[in-house]
Amino acid sequence: MNELPQQLANGLILGAMYGLIAIGYTMVYGIIQLINFAHGEIFMIGGFGALTVYLGLPSGFSLIAAIPLMIVGGVIAAVAISMAAERFAYRPLRGGPRLAPLITAIGLSLALQQAVWMWYPNATKDRSFPQFEGESFDVLGATIQRGDIFVLIVAPLCMLALGLFVSKTRAGRGMQATSQDPDTAKLMGINTDRIIVMAFAIGAAFAAVAAVAYGLKNGQIGFRMGFIMGLKAFTAAVLGGIGNIYGAMLGGVVLGIAEALATGYMSEVPGMELFGGGAWKDVWAFALLIIVLLVRPQGLLGERVSDRA
Repeated sequence: MNELPQQLANGLILGAMYGLIAIGYTMVYGIIQLINFAHGEIFMIGGFGALTVYLGLPSGFSLIAAIPLMIVGGVIAAVAISMAAERFAYRPLRGGPRLAPLITAIGLSLALQQAVWMWYPNATKDRSFPQFEGESFDVLGATIQRGDIFVLIVAPLCMLALGLFVSKTRAGRGMQATSQDPDTAKLMGINTDRIIVMAFAIGAAFAAVAAVAYGLKNGQIGFRMGFIMGLKAFTAAVLGGIGNIYGAMLGGVVLGIAEALATGYMSEVPGMELFGGGAWKDVWAFALLIIVLLVRPQGLLGERVSDRA
């Protein structure tokens, strides 16, 4: 049990990244009921956009000073691709069968992966990502790396800022109205197309921030990194209650902690020795989702999105 603080810290850091990506899923689904399975690749493109900015900086440039520039570069790349996907891939199918945009999202996910693999220099292998140098910090018995502090600070700030934006601003109220009834929102003078584009853009921006956190933590990024992170983030969104911003972050944190605890302690449970370790962490993450949905189908925070034809 001496490792418990460390496992909890690992889970919290991982869960914060899941939550940042999950917000993109929950916003888009909450407004137009689309599961954007290409969102994981938007996360990946944000990471490569940030790396491109870093590689273009002068040698010896401070990483602390470079991070804001990297975030801007990652956000621009992710938002541009996300908005283009909404305009040219999803919007023409908005009035069609519900299955059509879902298949399109899967196809777009594969296309974005291959595009980065083909056109980004040396993307066939994982690319090195800058990391903070220096000693780690000891917090309540857990070792926290310098790069992990970034996501622990940024994730709650982004969530709170978005919550205030949605509840206090005119655009945020437009999002709520479009989510409840897009036809009535149009009659009230709300530009629903603009609202939907805004939801895609905000989700992509958060994914880009998560990609920077991922790179700082792991020291590398790759064109395949969006696949499993996207699935985990979607799991977090459903777990917390899809359509709920705070639920997405809560689901991410719960998923991350559960994954870390299962990795660290499942092998110590009598009869479960074969199911411990990192090889089974993804299995336990999805097993948790199944259990929660069996007990509470609407997710932890119970946000229900009305069905629309």
